[in-house]
Amino acid sequence: MKGPALAMSSSTWNTALFDPKRYFAMYTRKTLPIKSVLLWTRSHVLLFLALAFVPVFLYDIIGFKWLHVPWLPLSVVGTAVAFIVGFKNNASYDRLWEARKIWGGIVNASRSFTVMVKDFVESDEKMPREPNATHRELVHRHIAWLTALRYQLRTVRPWENKRASEENGHFRGMSIRHLESDVPMDQALAGYISEEESREVFGKGNQASQLLGIQSRRLRELREQGRLGVFEHVELERTIAELYALQGKSERIKNFPYPRQFATLNYIFVWLFILLLPYGVMEEFEKIGDHIIDDHSNADDGYGIMHLLWLFFGTHFVWFSIPFSAIVSWVFFALEIAGEHSENPFEGGPNDVPITDLCRSIEIDIRQLIDDDGIPEKLSWESGVVL
Repeated sequence: MKGPALAMSSSTWNTALFDPKRYFAMYTRKTLPIKSVLLWTRSHVLLFLALAFVPVFLYDIIGFKWLHVPWLPLSVVGTAVAFIVGFKNNASYDRLWEARKIWGGIVNASRSFTVMVKDFVESDEKMPREPNATHRELVHRHIAWLTALRYQLRTVRPWENKRASEENGHFRGMSIRHLESDVPMDQALAGYISEEESREVFGKGNQASQLLGIQSRRLRELREQGRLGVFEHVELERTIAELYALQGKSERIKNFPYPRQFATLNYIFVWLFILLLPYGVMEEFEKIGDHIIDDHSNADDGYGIMHLLWLFFGTHFVWFSIPFSAIVSWVFFALEIAGEHSENPFEGGPNDVPITDLCRSIEIDIRQLIDDDGIPEKLSWESGVVL
């Protein structure tokens, strides 16, 4: 998708670039439809059925009766895997919830900063047609900081995988697109900061940090001009420091993954259990079939059709271990990928923190506080998902 010219205003940029029918991420409805969950894991369900079919075929048709694993030690392995998966899911949820709390802090700090700018910074009397030009400048620069931070948090890291995952590339029949992948950051910031500031920001590595630095420098200039009191300047600088802290917390989650040694061992153990499970349940199902045969061998129904069906049913009852193994494997695998796709909350997957929507909501709030014009509309999302 082609981006706008650098001179495009922020309101025009918002209208021209953002189509909520194409961009979405966090799921917000009460439950995920079973159909969507099965479609999300359909390829692995087929794989689990195939992994369970092969040993049963060799066991029952070819006659490899030695081809089984004792159930007792396998159940111990399954219990251990369940604890490991639970530990990972708990840690992944902690990362996701901490990320949401951080952005809740950004929402609050943004409103506080705007209110202080409005009440503490004197208007520019030299520009009667734009009495709040300085307020607008400071608030728009803050929006630029939100945008730059959002782009930096959407940058793909080597340990992240949801952007490249086919399962996450489509959700409920729609293609997931990421605005940050289609529109360069410099074009996204063009409506909020001057070209001179843009050159300064992109001449350094961390654009979000540079924008806060420019904001602090501008506040010092206002104090030197007598348009901002000493006490008020200190309070605004404290808010700048708080925004730096919240940015650092976001970057900590983004740049430090769930420990790879735990993630790797968790992945190996889950698949080890999935591969061994069919070999452990076959003999147990055959025992059930033997009980069926014993019960109907002494029955009084003679050699009727039902009697023959029960004998056939008992003789080949081991084949019912295929769907059973596939279901148990799917449960462990679904828990594993649920944790995996929650451990990177800023990546842009269907269950991540909706920082694009949060940024738009913050922009609307703080621009309304200073009675700005050209305020964009609140984003309207479809299919219960929010980016």
